[in-house]
Amino acid sequence: MDRDEARRLATRATLVVIAAVSLFGIAFPNSTAGEVFYTAIGQSTIESSLRLAVPIALTAIGGLYAEKSGVINIGLEGLLIISAFAAVLVADVLGGAGSTGFPPIITFNLGGSTYTIDPGLQLLLPNVWLGIAGGVLASMLLAFLFAVICIRYEGDQIIAGLAVWLVALGLAPFASKVMYGQPSTPQVVRLGDWTIPVLSDIPFVGPILFDANPMVYIMLVSVPVAWYVLNRTSFGYWVRASGENPKALDTVGVNVNRVRYAAVLISGFFAGIGGSALSLGSGGFFNGAGQTMVDGRGFIAIAAYLFGNYNPFGAFAASYLFSGLQALQIRLQGIAPTEVFLMLPYIVVVVVLVLVGRTRLPEAAGEHYESGED
Repeated sequence: MDRDEARRLATRATLVVIAAVSLFGIAFPNSTAGEVFYTAIGQSTIESSLRLAVPIALTAIGGLYAEKSGVINIGLEGLLIISAFAAVLVADVLGGAGSTGFPPIITFNLGGSTYTIDPGLQLLLPNVWLGIAGGVLASMLLAFLFAVICIRYEGDQIIAGLAVWLVALGLAPFASKVMYGQPSTPQVVRLGDWTIPVLSDIPFVGPILFDANPMVYIMLVSVPVAWYVLNRTSFGYWVRASGENPKALDTVGVNVNRVRYAAVLISGFFAGIGGSALSLGSGGFFNGAGQTMVDGRGFIAIAAYLFGNYNPFGAFAASYLFSGLQALQIRLQGIAPTEVFLMLPYIVVVVVLVLVGRTRLPEAAGEHYESGED
């Protein structure tokens, strides 16, 4: 029996076990299997799963863009950390739950007299959204630094990615300690849920899809948009060609390195939204203790897009699988040892990666390219 056949057999066996447990749970709702099954399909579990999937799914989408272009961005964990902290910091500095007007009113003193420049008409933007913009900007700046090291100076992508993670892991708690006297920030502001009238009243589906955190909407829109851009636009073709055959792309006059810079910045953009969603979209604070509140989600995002075979829909499905198991273990801790359920999402991710095992990396992933080389 070869490896592919063994994987197919193992996959079928796993599906049969899941189907058997589900049928047993439906037949005997008062059993442990029944409790697990009905908890898994419960409204609150699905709502929680979508919220928990946001940082992983968005980061996975960004990561697959970078890797499709030929740059393995293993520093996604670091981008999540720095954006989660920066989002809270910017929102807090601007005033927490208030709003900031643009263009600003400028007051200055000149020769003992005070002058004011008042534009007369201001656009008021909520500080929480400006905080998210700050988190995205911080993530993109760190991603740009990573891109310069890997593309301009041809540094090792894996080492550079690990450096990004370690720098962010130390920098964010340190900056928090400087600003707030502790590695974690206080709660400053939190994104509220958006409720869509009428649609939110639809039984079961309404509260899940139309009375949710705005970051959930952003995630659900980002998945098809990312797929469309990657598969139906010239830029998407350039990204894929950059990772598969950069020489051919160069031959038709497209600058390969510019495409790779753009793809890495896109990974920073999506990771920035994911990190901001993790801090301002949930508790409204940054937890910098230990592995920080990111807690390995950047690495799980890498596993998610590999599992999804570089397809945004597949990456989202893998992210939802992990977050769904997380949501389930929180609700089932009373019927089995806590440690078992805490390990469950990570065990399943590892098992799934082993069972799938068909992901093919882009041909030029991890390789440097210079225009005109043979």
